[in-house]
Amino acid sequence: MKCNRILFPLRSVLLLLAVPLVFSTCYSTQKTAHRSKKVNILWLFGEDIDPWMPVYGDSTVETPNIDFLARNGVTFTNCFSMSPVCSPARSGIFTGAMPTTIGTHNHRSGRTITKRLPSHVQVVPEIFKQHGYYTFSEGKDDFNWSYNWDDYWSGSYTEKKHFGKSGTGSWKNRKDGQPFFGVIELYGGKNNKKPASPISPDKVKVMPYYPDIPSVRQQIADHYNQIKVTDGEIGEIINELKKDGLYENTIIIFFSDNGYKLLRDKQFLYDAGLHMPMIISAPGNPKLLKKSGVREDLMSLLDLTATTLQLAKIKVPEYMESKDVFEKGYQRDFVIAARDRCDFTIDRIRAVRTTQFKYIKNFMTDRPLMQLQYRSHKPAVKAIFKANKEGVPFENDWLSDQRPAEELYDLKNDPFEVNNLANDPTYASQLKELRGILDQWIVSTNDQGQYPESKEQLKAVYDRYGERCINPEFAPFRTIN
Repeated sequence: MKCNRILFPLRSVLLLLAVPLVFSTCYSTQKTAHRSKKVNILWLFGEDIDPWMPVYGDSTVETPNIDFLARNGVTFTNCFSMSPVCSPARSGIFTGAMPTTIGTHNHRSGRTITKRLPSHVQVVPEIFKQHGYYTFSEGKDDFNWSYNWDDYWSGSYTEKKHFGKSGTGSWKNRKDGQPFFGVIELYGGKNNKKPASPISPDKVKVMPYYPDIPSVRQQIADHYNQIKVTDGEIGEIINELKKDGLYENTIIIFFSDNGYKLLRDKQFLYDAGLHMPMIISAPGNPKLLKKSGVREDLMSLLDLTATTLQLAKIKVPEYMESKDVFEKGYQRDFVIAARDRCDFTIDRIRAVRTTQFKYIKNFMTDRPLMQLQYRSHKPAVKAIFKANKEGVPFENDWLSDQRPAEELYDLKNDPFEVNNLANDPTYASQLKELRGILDQWIVSTNDQGQYPESKEQLKAVYDRYGERCINPEFAPFRTIN
């Protein structure tokens, strides 16, 4: 069985049908009208999904619908998120700006206090609306700012105090012939449904940085089963597009926001928390995309924004740090990722990733990497700490009470990121180069994570989580109470 974390690209070829010449004047007019028709864009947004799929070299489970999208589009094998947790990642892809640039980097801020985006920043559905599109969202937004639903989306929504707005929209309610930009939330790594033939925990392989214990195996198997469920949901959506006559004019983009909930993956800047599935497909009409196959070059999840706008022939706003992956000369020599406060856990970590190396900077070495967090009370998390205490073998330096200021990994030879080379003189030049890239990026983008979070926001976090807010930043509120 292939290891579920070493991913190999799928080679695929799309054969395009030649378009026959037609000499009818009447048909020519219809053809011109068809060309001017605006394309629909549908985001299939899989929450907390890792690329443990055949199209990424992992055949543990079958995903026929994801495979179908890949065969009829472009699969990006090296797409990485700018954040390992949902709300900053979503805030980035919906604005085309790094969360650290526009102040949306702290997880679930702007929920109980008023928080606005910078005045020059636009949000993707807002832009599409300005161009005559019907916009809808089915599922949560999780944006880190305060906003009016009707400015972005059509249809109704529900709202939870701390978790943001959740839409119930659909393309079915648009005007006749109106193009749409839609987002459908696929619960992915949070889906509790079971596939018809679930994979057994004894059929999965455990990553070397986890102990091989039943609870870890169960979590891994659960995620494979969630991927199977997600694949079935994608098939159902494709059938609905066909039924409603929209299939031939819709570009489908399948992707995720961050890695699965496993302890060292989600919320952290190792590849397991950042490596995303990304497939851009036009299965109903290859002429909409005119591209197919596999892209192995580096891509930031942030680039979904500009790419989506350009596919709809909409100009990309100048402030955006997002790039169109189909633009001639597109290239990223590195991608940046950031982790800041997650729930009540205050931290600051930055990463620079190239095709071969990963550099991680830990700014808060006064606290363990696995300090108290939202999962600390979970049985599966407790089981990992128990296994460590009992001497079960696994690469467990990340559980130490101490953590290094810098980490450096050779991803080609160490894809699981367990051998820190930061103190190895053989790699001094790589360390210096990546450290310099990060230092320059922090200055040039005015990384907002270098500034303390507002007292108003910290107080809101403390009021919600109470005694779990053990970081020193919360000390003033403990004194008051």
